[in-house]
Amino acid sequence: MRQNAVKRLYLMQVGIMPEYQIPIVCYLVQTGDGKNILIDSGLPEVIPEGESEFENGRDVIEQLLSIGLKPDDIDTVVSTHYDGDHAGRHAAFTKAQYVVQRAHHSDAASNPRYAAIRPQWDQPIGRIRLVDGDTELLPGLELIETSGHVPGHQSVLVRLPETGAVLLTIDAVPFGEDFTRGRQDGGSNPDAEATRASTIKLLDLVEREHIGLVIFGHDKEQWETLKKAPEFYG
Repeated sequence: MRQNAVKRLYLMQVGIMPEYQIPIVCYLVQTGDGKNILIDSGLPEVIPEGESEFENGRDVIEQLLSIGLKPDDIDTVVSTHYDGDHAGRHAAFTKAQYVVQRAHHSDAASNPRYAAIRPQWDQPIGRIRLVDGDTELLPGLELIETSGHVPGHQSVLVRLPETGAVLLTIDAVPFGEDFTRGRQDGGSNPDAEATRASTIKLLDLVEREHIGLVIFGHDKEQWETLKKAPEFYG
C-alpha cells in the first residue's frame, strides 16, 4: 500500500434533527503517512436563529479530541456543500486547505441559503482548492460531483485496505430508500432532474466498482448499525 493512501475512516455524529431523530454527521479520513482529512464539519457552535430544526450534540472538535486530534491537526477539509449542518465549524480548522466544487463555491457567493454561516466557509481564496467535477484527491479518496441537492454538491468515495470501497453519498442520497433508479420527487425539489441524474451516477458507480458499503447522509436506521468514532473502518 502506498504510504499516502487512505488507511482509516471514522464516522462522527455531531447533532440531530430532533423531530425525526435524523443524525447530523461528518467524517474523518486518515492516510498511511499521517494526513487527516475532515469531510464536512457539522453544525455551528451556536445554531442560527430560525433553524430550530437542528440540535447540537458532541461537536466535531470534541469528536476529534476523542481520537487524539486537535483542529490544527486537520490538513484538509472536504466541503461537500455549504449548508449549515455540513459546514458549520469550518473556520475552526485554521491550518487546513478547503476543497470544494468550483460551481458550488461560485453559487454560494450570492445565495442567501448559505449566508447565516458565511464566516465559516468564506475563507481566504488562497486556502481554498476549487475542483471541477470528479477528482482524485489522493490515492483512495475520490470526490464525486453530484449536483441536485444543491449545485456543485459532492459525494466521496473512500477505498480502504480491509473494508474495501465505501461510498459516502452525503445529501445526494440522504436516505437509503431513495437509492433507486426509480427515485421519485414529491415536487418540492426544483432540481429533481439533477438529483435523479446524480442518484443514477452513484448507482452506476456502486455496480461498476462493486462497492460493498454505501453510507447515506442522514439515514437514522442505517446509522445505528455503523461503527462510530473512536471505532473506525480500516
